[in-house]
Amino acid sequence: MSHQYSLWASVLVFAAFAAAAQTSGPTDAQIAAIVVTANQVDIDAGKLAESKSTNKDVQAFGKMMVTDHTGVNKSATDLAAKLKLKPEDNPTAQSLKKGGDENVSHLKTLSGAAFDKAYIDHEVTYHQQVIDAMDKTLVPNAQNAELKALLVKVRPAFVAHLEHAKGLQGSLEAKGAAPHSPKAG
Repeated sequence: MSHQYSLWASVLVFAAFAAAAQTSGPTDAQIAAIVVTANQVDIDAGKLAESKSTNKDVQAFGKMMVTDHTGVNKSATDLAAKLKLKPEDNPTAQSLKKGGDENVSHLKTLSGAAFDKAYIDHEVTYHQQVIDAMDKTLVPNAQNAELKALLVKVRPAFVAHLEHAKGLQGSLEAKGAAPHSPKAG
């Protein structure tokens, strides 16, 4: 049930994102806010994984999320400052923040293997949805060439994160199927 909860929260966030995109595309200022918020959501969850997980691979993944997404946010905020583009709060950014806060609150109630599974399952879903949003909404609607270029430039990192999370997901599932495995966390 907890796994379904976090996936459902992610689906709702991105359903709101898609609905907003269909009526009219986000402006560059709104895209900047969405990018910063989406990264911050993953930074917050990554920090929790670093401190709460007892699995060294999950901890390392959480640390990588914090480092990589902090870097993307720095690039985004630096570019916004250069362009004199003030990130504009919008329903999509608000939904992302709300979904991220709910995910972290939910993860805080878990421990051990249940925490690791919920965190990694959410990361797989979240990264796939962010990639889809970049491809279908953010990149096509970005008017400024430098903003569009930044989105295109960071996309491969999101894909790499997704693949890494899927690999961890598979190893956690295999471990769950063989709980007495001598392989350490």
